[in-house]
Amino acid sequence: MKLELKNGNVKLGPNQTLKVVDGAGSTVTAVEGSVWITEENRPMDIVLEAGKSYRLRERGIALVNSLGGAAAVSLA
Repeated sequence: MKLELKNGNVKLGPNQTLKVVDGAGSTVTAVEGSVWITEENRPMDIVLEAGKSYRLRERGIALVNSLGGAAAVSLA
């Protein structure tokens, strides 16, 4: 199952993906668990542990996926 979110908080189940559309400038924070982030047109992926944040840099699509179990993320 994929979710789309512009801002707010969401809990992701194991290996669940959140799709962020045109999120450049938004900050993703791993509130619980760990997440993997990949952005369209960026060669490097990002892994966030709980309490860490990453600012999205690219327009287009970013995918945020829970790693190793459930996770909670905040998008602002």
